[in-house]
Amino acid sequence: MEPSVQDIGIAVKRLQWRHHTAASKRLAELGVSLPQWDVLRRLHEKPDASLHDLAQLTFQTDQSMGSLATRMVTRGLLERVEGPGRAVRHTLTPEGERIREAGAKLLEDVLTESLAPLTKPERATLHTLLTKLTNP
Repeated sequence: MEPSVQDIGIAVKRLQWRHHTAASKRLAELGVSLPQWDVLRRLHEKPDASLHDLAQLTFQTDQSMGSLATRMVTRGLLERVEGPGRAVRHTLTPEGERIREAGAKLLEDVLTESLAPLTKPERATLHTLLTKLTNP
């Protein structure tokens, strides 16, 4: 029996939920949440990102990103730096970079375990299909 589009959507959501739950549990060992680690990751990838850019990259609102950044500055993971004009930018502190690197290893483990049932060609096909759907 062919799966319905709702069945496919729910399967995608279940996989995302599994990844989110496992990643959150593992990142808690480092004292950070998944959204916090994602900010560290995205800021590492795009050091000139504004708070608005980071909000979009991490699927947050501008307001929630501002609050999160403030908490991360207080925790010593980020520091504020002057940007062009009145813009305030952020940069990773050495502790933020340490947490980003450690979190990347944890996430790699979570995703490797989750995708282990798939062969290399199946993973490549899954990536191709998901990319096709997310980059119209």
